[in-house]
Amino acid sequence: MIFVNFKTYKEGTGSRAVDLVQHIVRAQKDSGVPIIPVVQVVDARLCVNTSGYSVWVQHLDFQEAGRSTGWSIPEAIAETGVVGAFLNHSEHKYADFADLKKVADRCRSMGIETLIFAKDLEELREVVKLKSSYVAFEPPELIASKESSVASARPDLISEAAKICKEARLQLIVGAGIKSKQDVEVSLKIGAMGVAVSSAVVLSEDPYKVLMDLAGGFG
Repeated sequence: MIFVNFKTYKEGTGSRAVDLVQHIVRAQKDSGVPIIPVVQVVDARLCVNTSGYSVWVQHLDFQEAGRSTGWSIPEAIAETGVVGAFLNHSEHKYADFADLKKVADRCRSMGIETLIFAKDLEELREVVKLKSSYVAFEPPELIASKESSVASARPDLISEAAKICKEARLQLIVGAGIKSKQDVEVSLKIGAMGVAVSSAVVLSEDPYKVLMDLAGGFG
């Protein structure tokens, strides 16, 4: 499984987000590997309606429906046809664990899948207690690195993360600098079941080609 985080790159916003989703749809069909677009909330309905595809969003908030302004809540995003959400990404973390638990619990009760991120092994040990659909291990210092990846720089940490997830009976996604077939192969070999990528795909002149290369790592 490959999660593609569009972030707020202009190359993954508005009509370009729709175009990128189409590349993902094509790559999944041709490779047979599940590939999930993770879009900005503002682009969610457009991407769902124009693709008929499984679309996720990058963040959801724990506030309740009613008198709150400027938040993205699970109840609202479910109406768009979105099926999943990133939670606790290093670029949009919750103020405390209790807030994360609130939104994770509500997503689960509504059938919205979640991928909860952990920046290190200590946080991962807490995150797995929330019983999300998937958990992600992504060291912030390696995010968007052009020189290395978590797979090439810290495979030992992936191995430890995989042990934690196995004990919790959860599936591990690995992110941070993932950009090649080799990164995927290494990650899967030592216990991950998938990867999270962003700039390697979103900023590429040929996203389909990059996606097919990454998908090749699944053998």
